[in-house]
Amino acid sequence: MINFNGTIVSNDTNLLTQNRAFLFGDAVFETVKIVNDKILFLEDHYFRLMSSMRVVRMEIPMDFTMEYFEEQILALAKAKNSALSARARITVYRNDGGYYLPQNNTVSFLINVESIDTTLYSINQGEYTVDLYTDFYVARQLLSSIKTTNKIINVTASIFASENGLDNCLLMNDGKNVIEALQGNLFMLKGNTLITPPVSEGCLNGVMRKQILALARKMENLEVVEQVISPFDLQKSDELFITNVIKGIQPITKYRKKEFSTNLATILVQKLNESISSY
Repeated sequence: MINFNGTIVSNDTNLLTQNRAFLFGDAVFETVKIVNDKILFLEDHYFRLMSSMRVVRMEIPMDFTMEYFEEQILALAKAKNSALSARARITVYRNDGGYYLPQNNTVSFLINVESIDTTLYSINQGEYTVDLYTDFYVARQLLSSIKTTNKIINVTASIFASENGLDNCLLMNDGKNVIEALQGNLFMLKGNTLITPPVSEGCLNGVMRKQILALARKMENLEVVEQVISPFDLQKSDELFITNVIKGIQPITKYRKKEFSTNLATILVQKLNESISSY
């Protein structure tokens, strides 16, 4: 028996009583974008998921191939009539049993799909204001670079942003350097140099981050580097933007009293859409 919201009921009435993702955050996930019945950047998502499972020592099922991963997501998208344009999340969690020490390392997965309005990426031209979140810091370690269900810093920072009329917050690591936004990686343009923090700083090893780095490195007269960004660097930059696989690129227009242009972000979105069309 368990007490659920003040009522004593059978364990069977609540599936979360032994679920390790719920009890311990013992789960990893991927969020993908579906366009015209295809998962964008499928290989990158699949291999990041496999890498994440290995890092947390989950047992990878023999049949969990990239083709199986794709098939399962698209089957649900088609069932929900969302194959034209949708976001899908696959959460892989260790099966019930044990406390901190699992009884076994086998896994189950859960997939959610929801339709979205647009297929191609676009630039949001409205004002987008951010500030630093300094209540808690992200550790510079491998676990910070993978997508686990332990996102309490992102949750508390999202509440902070809402309470303070911000569109987003920038997270810092335990070295007090800026590493990423709440829902994506951070890029900073300073002169002719495009900078993003290295994964070793604790930022997510983002799939869209990889695409933008590749596109930017093909541009003339633009140097692309992965290096530490301090809070002081933000005020000196010409442009800031956030990347994730669902939105693509979100320009930051204001950080404290500093306002930014969106020129490079606009160019990169065009290049991103061109690459997707060929994809």
